[in-house]
Amino acid sequence: MPTQSVEKITTKHRNLYLRVAKGHFASTHSHSNYYIDVAVQKSRLSDAKAVAQALCRNYHYSSTIVDTVICLDGTEVIGTCLADELTKNSFMNINAHQSIYIVTPEMTGSSQLLFRDNIVPMIENKHVLVLAVSVATGYTANAAIEAVKYYGGEVVGVASIFATQTECGGYPVESVFNPHDLPDYFNLPAHECPLCKDKQKIDALINSYGFSKL
Repeated sequence: MPTQSVEKITTKHRNLYLRVAKGHFASTHSHSNYYIDVAVQKSRLSDAKAVAQALCRNYHYSSTIVDTVICLDGTEVIGTCLADELTKNSFMNINAHQSIYIVTPEMTGSSQLLFRDNIVPMIENKHVLVLAVSVATGYTANAAIEAVKYYGGEVVGVASIFATQTECGGYPVESVFNPHDLPDYFNLPAHECPLCKDKQKIDALINSYGFSKL
């Protein structure tokens, strides 16, 4: 981790926690005072299942239809587990016994999201849930929402591990963790960053793949 201040935020759910490090971190679009490490949740099956189960509770008795899960930020394992949970008999929703597509968009050099022609039928006229690691600035989730609309899909919501917003692009955001778990968390444009104003050096550059120390 990029700093010595590492902690695990636990919940009552087995195998479900958020690992964070406090410091000064810069991404493409913003600066934040926490690095949220979700590599294990994205990569280890037991952790991915725990995240999916926690997210699925938001749709347990919901009338929300999900035909397709769009996986952003390397969340394909979680997306697969989420689709599995949504189609289980124990969840009394309209998706029980139904098949769900799990797809990942390509990103162009101009940061636009692209779906190839053979993938478009999995989006077009489908009810689509956008799955992201986090929704802080909302930049990536909004790009996914616009892409789904462009390809003729209907967005039904956004799901994420961590979110500072309850809606994105006019759609509800459901998350496992939120600012109540990190009360002093901020994610701001660089010119508004209080750590920059205090001349505190950046500890690491971060993105959905991880971090690089400076």
